[in-house]
Amino acid sequence: MLKPKVYMTRKIDEKYLEAYQDQLEIRMWEKEEEAVPRETLFKEIEDVDALFAVLSDTIDEELLSKAPKLKVVANMAVGYDNIDLEACKRHNVTVTNTPDVLSETTADLGFSLMMATARRIVEANEWVKEDKWKSWAPFFFAGTDIYGKTIGIVGMGRIGEAIAKRATGFDMNIQYHNRSRKKDAEERLNAKYVSFDELLETSDFVVTVVPYTKETEALFNKAAFQKMKSSAIFINISRGKVVDEDALLDALKTGEIQAAGLDVFREEPIGADHPLVGMQNTVCLPHIGSASVETRAKMVQLCMDNIQAVVNGKEAITAVL
Repeated sequence: MLKPKVYMTRKIDEKYLEAYQDQLEIRMWEKEEEAVPRETLFKEIEDVDALFAVLSDTIDEELLSKAPKLKVVANMAVGYDNIDLEACKRHNVTVTNTPDVLSETTADLGFSLMMATARRIVEANEWVKEDKWKSWAPFFFAGTDIYGKTIGIVGMGRIGEAIAKRATGFDMNIQYHNRSRKKDAEERLNAKYVSFDELLETSDFVVTVVPYTKETEALFNKAAFQKMKSSAIFINISRGKVVDEDALLDALKTGEIQAAGLDVFREEPIGADHPLVGMQNTVCLPHIGSASVETRAKMVQLCMDNIQAVVNGKEAITAVL
């Protein structure tokens, strides 16, 4: 009996796939850090039942039309703005994502960005590496306290709540804005629900964890940055397109806000010539929010479990569509 065929758009170590080899025929792109060329992908998916995709893969009508047997797209991410859900619906293709398993790890990264920007850790590290440390001074690389400050979380989902949980350990004043109130989170985390404008105006740290939608595109624009404190630090671990990057750049240059920690960008990947990379008061990371070995292994497993379920005629574990 023929095994269902799976194509993976990135190279994954075989040790994470051993449990599935008996039930599935698995092929994959040979490189881990380089995207599969689109024309190559078109050829590879002609006879596959399942596609293991990553967030930089565009799953659209053009691709789906090349894969008549495709039953499921397993996206190795929580977000799925890289996937045309309407096109998948037309082709009767199930779409899955990887919620829950990466919430704590991504929250760790978000808090790490807060600490790195507030305490100027990257700047100070480069100072030492460049052999510039010659003496000590009272305000030498003086940064900003985190303990006791006000954090404003935009998007109080699983990751937002995980960040708030970490903020309690720093005795922070926690406030949040969300499409709907989370009264249970308010009670558990001593968090206060506020309007978007109030959050911007009163927070020392503004952390965005909102999904990318038409409503959230460029949510953080010129007007938003103008409302923030001049001492505010902005952290984005959601999606790059929720930020107007030109407006953010201007805010950082003019001192409308103090600093920014960014794990995501409007167009990825970015290079060293990106204007935000050159800013001294910005920490830029290559979209590594969920990048711990333990969490990435769980994400692979969830994708594969979803694939195995769907190709065997069962319900997906974490279906988006």
